[in-house]
Amino acid sequence: MARGARAVRAMAGAGPMTDTPRPVPPPLAVVTGAARVLSVPGAGAVLLKDLCDFLQTALPASQIRIRVGTRNSDEHTCGEAVAGEAPFVAAVPMGRDRLVTIEAYHTLRPPAELRPILETTATLLVTMLPAITQPDADAATERRLTRLTIDSLPLGLYLVDRDYRIVVWNRKRETGTQGLRREEVLGRTVFDVLSRQDPDVLRAEFDHVFRTGEPHESEQLVQSGSDARIFRTSRLPMRLEGSEVSHVVTIGEDVTESRAMNQSMYQTEKLAAVGQLAAGVMHEINNPLATIGACVTAIASRLGVSAEPVVREYLDIIESEVMRCTNIVDGLLDFSRAGRAGGSFEECDLNALLDRTLYLLKHHQRFRRLEVTRDMQASLPAVKGNAERLIQAIMAILLNAADATNGNGKVTVCTRVEGLFVVTELTDDGPGIPADVVPKIFEPFYTTKGPSRGTGLGLAISYGIVADHRGKLDVRSEPGRGTTFRMAIPIAREAVA
Repeated sequence: MARGARAVRAMAGAGPMTDTPRPVPPPLAVVTGAARVLSVPGAGAVLLKDLCDFLQTALPASQIRIRVGTRNSDEHTCGEAVAGEAPFVAAVPMGRDRLVTIEAYHTLRPPAELRPILETTATLLVTMLPAITQPDADAATERRLTRLTIDSLPLGLYLVDRDYRIVVWNRKRETGTQGLRREEVLGRTVFDVLSRQDPDVLRAEFDHVFRTGEPHESEQLVQSGSDARIFRTSRLPMRLEGSEVSHVVTIGEDVTESRAMNQSMYQTEKLAAVGQLAAGVMHEINNPLATIGACVTAIASRLGVSAEPVVREYLDIIESEVMRCTNIVDGLLDFSRAGRAGGSFEECDLNALLDRTLYLLKHHQRFRRLEVTRDMQASLPAVKGNAERLIQAIMAILLNAADATNGNGKVTVCTRVEGLFVVTELTDDGPGIPADVVPKIFEPFYTTKGPSRGTGLGLAISYGIVADHRGKLDVRSEPGRGTTFRMAIPIAREAVA
């Protein structure tokens, strides 16, 4: 088994190799795994091959190609170009006229996530390539490579001694949320530098590691303007000589995106479970509802005009409630189908689908007074999908915007290309969504509207439809600043070629 494959298994968790798909590793795990592959002793060509195998599995990608050399010739290379496919390319300079280039073919990671992974891995390769190709490098070169490697890590790292003084402060710490340069902090106590943290709590965490020799982890929510980020802090013991802990290594990792990805996976799994339940019971409920409705009609017909008013009132209530239950069951039917590959998938033009959806909504009572602004990128590449299901998802989101603005606001429809995705943003100028409500809006039956204005299934159905297209649907909103639903659908492979 290749070292790259072993590194992927290590990230995914211990256990035997199986055919069951594992979760895609978060970006930091991919970069850390790449560094682990490069740190194994071996010939340069072998390590490059291992790195190719590792990245191909961890991203995942259909093919990874790594090239080292000038723009006109390669000194080292691994992997082959894939005919007819345009790769995602990350290139990092190595000296005056040399480059380390990594090409990833057909990976579904979004560009905002893929770019830092490949660029950081290429930077690691730049710093470690001399040691790989010249194993007999002297100690000074090895120390320089170690320092450069620490500076290349996509996470904040610093080192304190037993007097709590900072002795290492890497480049990411310089460019982080506090942005303190290393010459300003080296030699100072950590309590003087990290002024935003409670000094007593900070001291207790360091003392725990120094005393017990056990790692310590914690998480902090950091507010930067209107943006909230979640950081995981790991404090690890370091023993320079002997068994006593001499230093503590602190690593800060931004886990905001990985938390969002995990939440998205959890949401998809939850919706799939509810969909299976709905599919199993909806027909059983429909039959008695149809019987009750037929009986009400028959009774009303037999009584005719001679029915007492109170009896007529009761019959009207029964008929109304049967209709309401029928609508809920119909919504469950749509919901159970949302996460399944129902219907044929063909190449679609999202601009055309949006135009068609807006035309269908043109005379809708809840939508007719809205002011709609189009900001659509011309000549979008085609996506592979089911046109009717995508229209259903878009329509549910736009009707939700109409309800949010009470039918008198503004809606902006925007499309553009981002990497291998066509992105559609639907923005309204309504009152926005409270922060505690945002995580719940895609849950089935969750609604802030009255019982007569919806079942709470529309956005859940839209989420399932987009997930069925291997896309992503999320929402950004602030109270008083409106709401934006962002739908990303992968470009059809034929359009990428």
